Order: sequence, then C-alpha cells, then structure tokens
Amino acid sequence: MPQSFSFQIQTRCTHTHARAGVFVTPHGIVETPRFMPVGTLANVKTLTPAQLLDTGAQMVLSNTYHLHLQPGEKIVAAAGGIHKFMGWNGPILTDSGGFQVFSLSEMRTVTEAGVRFRSPHDGAIIELSPERSIEIQNQLGADVIMAFDECPPYPASREDVVAATARTVRWLERCIAAHDRPEAALFGIVQGGVYPDLRVAAAKKLVEFDLPGYAIGGVSVGEPTDLMEMVVRVTTPILPDHKPRYLMGIGTYREMAQAIASGIDLFDCVIPTRLARHGAALVAGERWNLKNAQFREDFRPLDPSCPCYTCQNFSRAYISHLVRAKELLAYTLLSIHNVTELIRFTTRIRDAILGDRFTDEFAQYLQVQS
Repeated sequence: MPQSFSFQIQTRCTHTHARAGVFVTPHGIVETPRFMPVGTLANVKTLTPAQLLDTGAQMVLSNTYHLHLQPGEKIVAAAGGIHKFMGWNGPILTDSGGFQVFSLSEMRTVTEAGVRFRSPHDGAIIELSPERSIEIQNQLGADVIMAFDECPPYPASREDVVAATARTVRWLERCIAAHDRPEAALFGIVQGGVYPDLRVAAAKKLVEFDLPGYAIGGVSVGEPTDLMEMVVRVTTPILPDHKPRYLMGIGTYREMAQAIASGIDLFDCVIPTRLARHGAALVAGERWNLKNAQFREDFRPLDPSCPCYTCQNFSRAYISHLVRAKELLAYTLLSIHNVTELIRFTTRIRDAILGDRFTDEFAQYLQVQS
C-alpha cells in the first residue's frame, strides 16, 4: 500500500466475517464499513459540499467516463485537481469508466487494445484503453483509482464471461504499468459474472498483484439477489484480509448488511439521489413516494429519529407540497435525508460490530430469504 495510505481493522464480529476498520487516505480517513455517495460529474446531485459533509459522508465517488466527456480531465487538472474543482476536501474515489462504457454506449467495439465508442454528447469516436483510463484518473487526482475492466452483462454465456474476466486481468497488468502517481491507490476489480469458479479464479489471480485494495464488480447488473449474494460470499474471503474491500454499485439495506457480514468495507450507489429526484424518500429501508395523498397533511418529519437537516426542520406535508409543485428544494431536502439514511445505516452497523451486537441488531437483514 502506498505510504500515504493504510488500513487497520479495529475489531471483528464474533459470528460473521464483518469487521470495523479505518482506511487512511491523503485527504482523510474513512471509517468502515461505509456507504459512499456518488458524485458522478464531480458533484453529488443537488447537494453542496457543506450539505454533503453534514450527511456524514467521508468519501465520495466520481466517474472517469463522465468527467472525461464533460468537462474533460484537462480542465479538472488545471483547476488543481478534482478536490479543488468540486470543493470537497475529503477522500475521493474515481471509477475507471469501464462499467459506463459497457452499460451506456450502444455503439462500442471491444478489442484487446481497449474500447472504442461514440460519445453520447456529440457522436465523436472515443477510444478508452487501460492506459488512457489511468492517465485520465491521474489527471483528475482522486485518492483511490480503479483499474479499467470489462463488465459482462447479465445474462451472459460462460464463454463470454470467461473472455471478459481474462481480459480484465490482462488490462489490470497494463493499468499497473501505467500508474505512476504515488498519491493514488490503485484498486483491482474482480469480475466473473455469476459463475463462482470464475470469481474464485479471478480473485486469486488479482491477489497476486498485491494491490492496495480490491473491488467486486459486475454485480447488480440484473442478476437475482441470491446470485449477487452468492458472488459476494465466495469472492470476499479470497481477497486480502488486511486490505479494504469494495462492493461496487450496491446500496440497499439487505445488500449492504449481507455484504458486510461477508467482510466488505465500502459501498457506493446512486439510489439515494436518484430516488430523491423522483420524489421518493428512504425511511427505515422503505421507499416512500411523497406524491402519495397520505403525506399531504402529515406534519411529522420523515423520520423523527433522523438527525439530518431535512428531518429536523421540515414535515412530510411540506416536502410533499414541494414535490407536487416540482420545486427544486424538494430534491435537495430528499437527497440530504436519503444520503444521510444510507450512511447512518452503515455507521449503525459499524457501531454494532464494535460492540459485537451486529448479528443481534441486524438479524432481519442477515436471514436467508426463502
């Protein structure tokens, strides 16, 4: 691990593989397990950095693909790097762009060299290779950068997943060779679809590179929940115990609790701000549509136990009014609450692990669904 990074496990659950730790980065610490809000275009949608800090956020995620297209990494670098550009002084992780290339680009060609695709903005041909992804991320200046990977869809044939997984490993070698910024920790991404033997083999191969951290990618791409949980269960134990483990694109209560029980430390998902933009609130794991008539004259806060600015100052009726009127404030207030909600969930789990109460307090999320 680079000198400016460290990861220390403080304590472990006596009944599961859950652990509470501290991940130290050049821009601050991340107390794990922790949910990371997504700031795709160098902002967590509708929130200022000050509001984001008040949610309890410690680390945020931005995206290489989107920032390369707009405004471009050169502009971000000229501004002094992504931290200064977006006014966020805490740790930042940048995704490699691999998932977006495969999920958002209808016109794309994959070769051993990389991926060629059309920009959704102007139709221009763009080529993204492992080396180019690392170059862009290094210019952006994040604390943690991700290796460029090929994310197979679900469903996909075993043959296609074998090819994508093997290419991801080869691309990782090129990412390592291209990475020359010691202020950034390069994480590898385990692919393998829903084939447990491919996941195990890929994880074992990636561990050989002795990277600062590891991620499990290619989940929550349409597969049933039980298959996703299986992937996490079989993959996580192979990843180094003394390094941070990151499950990409996950953000529901059950998914995070199950993954934490397997030994995962970090999560990210667009759920909280995306739901907010559709007028929905996350309350105790449920999704409430504030347009519903039941909220029009409900003068209680969204969640009386929530310490966020929204719950401390506004009623369900007021937020329902804003949503119905399509007032922009509605999306900010809901984003503040929703992001706080998911961060609170992971911090509550962290506290429970520290007190060895995890399996008691979160039993409802750890039970196997019939």
